[in-house]
Amino acid sequence: MAPDVPQPMSSEGVNEGMKSLQQRKETRDAWLMMFPALIILLVIAVYPILRTFWLSLHEMVLTDPGSGYPFVGLKNYSDIFRDGRAGASIFFTFKFTIATVFFELVVGFAAAMIMNKTFKGRGLVRAAILIPWAIPTTVSALMWKFIYNDQYGLFNDVLYRLGMIDGYRAWLSTESGTFMALVIADVWKTAPFMALLILAGLQMIPGDLYESAKIDGANSFQAFVKITLPMVKSTVLVALLFRTIDAFRVFDLVSVMTGGANGSESVSLYAYTHLMKFLNFGYGSALSVLIFLVVFAISLIYMKSIGKNLA
Repeated sequence: MAPDVPQPMSSEGVNEGMKSLQQRKETRDAWLMMFPALIILLVIAVYPILRTFWLSLHEMVLTDPGSGYPFVGLKNYSDIFRDGRAGASIFFTFKFTIATVFFELVVGFAAAMIMNKTFKGRGLVRAAILIPWAIPTTVSALMWKFIYNDQYGLFNDVLYRLGMIDGYRAWLSTESGTFMALVIADVWKTAPFMALLILAGLQMIPGDLYESAKIDGANSFQAFVKITLPMVKSTVLVALLFRTIDAFRVFDLVSVMTGGANGSESVSLYAYTHLMKFLNFGYGSALSVLIFLVVFAISLIYMKSIGKNLA
């Protein structure tokens, strides 16, 4: 019997083999180029997170070095749920996050709709509206603290001149006044960021859609509901993701304006108090890990919503 003669590989097989080899080479090159960035990410991001989690499992109080910093497992986490002050700070943080993100969305959307219109001086308006966002948060917080001052604050002066109050008030001396002041200050500073992101989404909408809707007899409200909202939904979700995460981690605004007084202590500020003032690295790290887990959960929820919307 004659030996089997190997059949020559078809041109399609050769092409597939070359494509596979090229893909493997591109994948290898991609990993090689990302390797330095991954190392830096591990050093400045992953390691601190793991280190913080490790500290949260120990009773580490620097004022008591003789204790040896024993391993206590999840004791620090269980202490959080028994700590009334921690519960109050968590409640305030959620309340602050919901209020500020809601008002920032409303104000930011309205500002984006205005900036998306064609009018004289539009470029100047767009530049001016971003000024509050460009101001450092610490500077902004100090400015608003002066505005709310009970003796010479501008807020009292304006309300008094308008006849809305009969005398100057100490707005930062009550729980409701403090919360209102913090929300207004945060919305003033960060609503422009929301407006900027939403404006980018609005500019991606083709003008032909509005012209077709107008020909079909749709009014402005119908065009807004049927065209604008669906087309910018992904952009709005991305803006909400950034602002929700940032609002939940609020620290500098609260620290400078109120110092956590009158029920305005955020989780980040409470964690800072234990870490830097009480030098209780175990409990403070547990609070920090809690913040990380909540932020991570918020990110997953938003990312899942964004993915569904894009699909």
